[in-house]
Amino acid sequence: QVQPVESGGGLVQPGGSLRISCEVSGHTINPMGWFRQAPGKEREFVAAIVWNGPAYYADSVKGRFTLTRDSTNNTMYLQMDSLKSEDTATYYCNTNVRGTTGLGSWAQGTQVTVSS
Repeated sequence: QVQPVESGGGLVQPGGSLRISCEVSGHTINPMGWFRQAPGKEREFVAAIVWNGPAYYADSVKGRFTLTRDSTNNTMYLQMDSLKSEDTATYYCNTNVRGTTGLGSWAQGTQVTVSS
């Protein structure tokens, strides 16, 4: 079974940048993506990428976040620029995304906090 491991979260000031990673144990050609959950809110779709194809994004992050996938090391990256306080959340990777729904298993996530 393919398992994701997220890393790279931390504290960053508004307007700053951060890159988080999702390393996958095992090979998959399924679309992969990122979701996030802020305190008191439901988990929401952030971005996803199809195998050897383009990425697509939630409107709230379009133009600020960039999703890439490195098939040589089974790792997916989310580059987050121009971060806002509302981006504060726990970010989760999912290894089987259909549209904006994550069908794969969830791991522990990585915390991203945007604050001055």
